[in-house]
Amino acid sequence: MAKWTYFFGSGKAEGNVKMKELLGGKGANLADMTNAKLPVPAGFTITTEACIHYSKSQKWPQGLDRQVAENIRRLEGATGKKFGSENNPLLVSVRSGARASMPGMMDTVLNLGLNDKTVVALATKTGNERMAWDSYRRFIHMFGDVVMGVSHEYFEHEMTELKRSCGVKHDTELTADNLQALVAKYKEVFRKHAGTMFPDEPMKQLELAINAVFNS
Repeated sequence: MAKWTYFFGSGKAEGNVKMKELLGGKGANLADMTNAKLPVPAGFTITTEACIHYSKSQKWPQGLDRQVAENIRRLEGATGKKFGSENNPLLVSVRSGARASMPGMMDTVLNLGLNDKTVVALATKTGNERMAWDSYRRFIHMFGDVVMGVSHEYFEHEMTELKRSCGVKHDTELTADNLQALVAKYKEVFRKHAGTMFPDEPMKQLELAINAVFNS
């Protein structure tokens, strides 16, 4: 079975800086920094060969789904958190990379793994309800814009309307309850313009984000 993913974390990486053609510049550098014992958060890189396969067939190569799931389990072990947990959720970022930097590459998606249940867990774990709901609404905005092609302007319109109705000028003046209401508005924007409901299942979020990287 072909190897489509390379893990890095806990001071050791499966790849190295010489593997730029396979891991992309960003992936190879992350592996190098990990091997140099720098404090790099754990993660994994999907190979450029997997992207080439997807570009040709519009399908993941055989075994990639299993390897992604295995690496998520390794991330859970490295962090002590669990993807989709309602008690201690693991949140991840999805970043694009290539052998050489090029225009059109996808922006980073942060806090992937948030949903209506994990946001409550995040609020409880951190003791900061406002931060949790603000992170969630930002994630829906990023996911909709970057992954699903929903224009940034639609989300910004809802933010502007909320601030107007609350009589405030700055995002930071909105309360946790305000931001929770905004999440509901953002989900409606997502449904209307993406043509589907916002995906609550973290693994589905990850699958769509990976596809967006490949397509970019």
